Amino acid sequence: MPLTQLTEESDPYCLQPLDAAALLFDAPWSRFAVIGDSLSAGTGGPSPGYTNAGWPDRLASVLRRVRPDLTYLNTAEVGATTEQTLDKQIDRLYEFGPDLVHLPCGANDLVRRQPDFDRIEQLLRRMYALASRTGAQLTTFTLGRAYVVPAFPDWTERVVRVNDITRALAAEYRAVVVDMWDHPVNAREDLLSEDRIHFSASGQAVLATEMVKELAHVLSRTQRD
Repeated sequence: MPLTQLTEESDPYCLQPLDAAALLFDAPWSRFAVIGDSLSAGTGGPSPGYTNAGWPDRLASVLRRVRPDLTYLNTAEVGATTEQTLDKQIDRLYEFGPDLVHLPCGANDLVRRQPDFDRIEQLLRRMYALASRTGAQLTTFTLGRAYVVPAFPDWTERVVRVNDITRALAAEYRAVVVDMWDHPVNAREDLLSEDRIHFSASGQAVLATEMVKELAHVLSRTQRD
């Protein structure tokens, strides 16, 4: 029996727009900013049965359903390292004055012969410290298992180390972290776009859903406090 092709409506890891909006119905955020690299930008490719949109645009659309006054800024650039993000995007972040900010997770810092993980942590820490000065809720995500660069035999170890750095900094700065490393979506054969680096539209849809769920947890904790 042939496998049934998933669509955005049937995907068990996707929320429908109205359901996603219901989780964030009392969201206070009206100025959403994204900085970083192509993963932050939501770069990817099409998937049959899914809207061809990146995760940040999807999240902005959900937030706009509950906050029609939402203003959205995405300065992410393909290929940007953490250092380049600091040099070229932080000033625009401050000018924008966000109350919700997404930060990159250092993926492009790993694409070199010998990554300097102490330097990577130092740069990521500086980015978190600067972004936190806006007073915004910070978000980030870890890299998934499906993201592989065959040119580096130790790629998995590199990703594990940078993911550990990301988790530690997110905890320190009370940032939302969507942990994609062990997410079941990594097993999908069509998860990656043609470049074999970025999530296709199906992965972008799942990532957006996970971000909505984690932000909903933030709201529920705030209500309890």
